[in-house]
Amino acid sequence: MLFRRKKYILLFLTLLLPITANAHQPVMDMAPRWDDGYGFQVRHENYGSSKLISKDSKIDNSSNQKFSTNKTWFEGVYTFDKSIRATFKLPYIQKTSSTNGIKKSEEGLGDLILGLPLKYYLNKGAFTSNLSFTPSLRLPTGRSSGDLPISDNSTDLGLSLSYSTETPKFYQLYDLFYWVNNRGDRGINEGNELGLDINLGYHPIHDNTTNTGMFIMWDITARNHEKGINLNGDITGSRRVHTGPVLVLYKDNMMFRAEYKFPIYEYFRTTGLSRGNELNVGIGITF
Repeated sequence: MLFRRKKYILLFLTLLLPITANAHQPVMDMAPRWDDGYGFQVRHENYGSSKLISKDSKIDNSSNQKFSTNKTWFEGVYTFDKSIRATFKLPYIQKTSSTNGIKKSEEGLGDLILGLPLKYYLNKGAFTSNLSFTPSLRLPTGRSSGDLPISDNSTDLGLSLSYSTETPKFYQLYDLFYWVNNRGDRGINEGNELGLDINLGYHPIHDNTTNTGMFIMWDITARNHEKGINLNGDITGSRRVHTGPVLVLYKDNMMFRAEYKFPIYEYFRTTGLSRGNELNVGIGITF
């Protein structure tokens, strides 16, 4: 029992990582850290707006275009060894858009993402760090039909390289990843994606006797989508930077996480709707 409690304490000293779908892995990217461990998390994300942008400038949205996306993710992990693990991520997606009051909507299961995080740990007293290399595969399990396709029905490849350092009070993460998004059905090509996540965290509260506490963190998310083609045959491609706070509350082997991010830079090759503000909440458990 004492050994497992120590594992949980170590677990929650390392949960200051984002839970974005493209690069990071459950449970909250780092847990569990022991052999034959496993865990699950459920999270919900929302984003959308009616702000129309040409290049990097807001323009008049005379046709009243707007969109909203909700994704509920079910994710899991199994550790063969603390340095070798397998993960899965499966979303349920709800999409709506409207132009001049004419509304379109679609919902259904999205594409399944499988990952194989490989980690190298370095511990020096109260200081620890790890280097992670993660190949990923996105399988076309979503539907590509309808006016708002849930998936483009392509099989895509991803690769992530991350480095993190931590002490009992402070945390840093730098994660660089790339997705090769292949051409899908109906002429859709999302364009390859390059991403960078930076996280700076502080651990102000921890009760060692009950293993409860709180984290606060600042998240910076940068994305570059290369040239692509949408369902209408229009050229796509964009760059954006979002940033915002993260709050984490934990007790024993369970954790609640909430993050809110807002755009500070957005650029489109032609025109497009801003991604808007992002809200992401989730809960995870490990065994």
